[in-house]
Amino acid sequence: MSEEKPIIVLENVCKYFGNFKALTDVNLTVQKGARIVVCGPSGSGKSTMIRCINRLEEHDSGRIIVAGNELTDAVKNIDAVRREVGMVFQSFNLFPHLKVVDNLTLALKLVRKVGKPEAREIATRYLERVHIPDQADKYPSQLSGGQQQRVAIARALCMNPEVMLFDEPTSALDPEMISEVLDVMTELAEEGMTMICVTHEMGFARSVADQIAFMDAGEIVEIAPPSEFFQNPRSERTKLFLSQILSH
Repeated sequence: MSEEKPIIVLENVCKYFGNFKALTDVNLTVQKGARIVVCGPSGSGKSTMIRCINRLEEHDSGRIIVAGNELTDAVKNIDAVRREVGMVFQSFNLFPHLKVVDNLTLALKLVRKVGKPEAREIATRYLERVHIPDQADKYPSQLSGGQQQRVAIARALCMNPEVMLFDEPTSALDPEMISEVLDVMTELAEEGMTMICVTHEMGFARSVADQIAFMDAGEIVEIAPPSEFFQNPRSERTKLFLSQILSH
């Protein structure tokens, strides 16, 4: 029996912003159901890498393949990838003029062509999954930051993605709200969702990740299981980063 194909493959991916090289020969293979946490100092290319996976940024060279679709200039390929990939941002990116339930059903109706009653049913199911079904008819401004981020997660889940990308999902939150979002993400991980998460939350990384990828200066410096990553980092750059982040 042949081994299942990876769901995400990055091969020698490079990305420039003007003369600045944001990504240098990034290679990453993600199997279905894997939970990858990406960490590293600010400006190391973490967010750029996951934004390239969803074609929010266009890579300049190398290959990115998601769920069997290679990201090229073809709009069809980009749409195919985006249908399989949910993304949760640092800022919640909710439409302030729409109620929570309408934020969740908009893409279902426009992209998936789901009828209104069914869309509402799906939205309700995912609001229950992130533990805020009672917030459906409120506006985002009436919710706490942690609740807004859970709405953003539910919105991504409504599209039934193969992969969830999280770009520092707790960094805009007050400390007391961080755990409620991480709890939801932990539940998703336990249910087998394929996840790539950029975060500085090392407790979450230690308990949830299969692999931790450390990035610095646009490169993946090393990638290892959490026990190995924290106890026996190979690179001096990783050791320095861990000494700084774990001493706080």
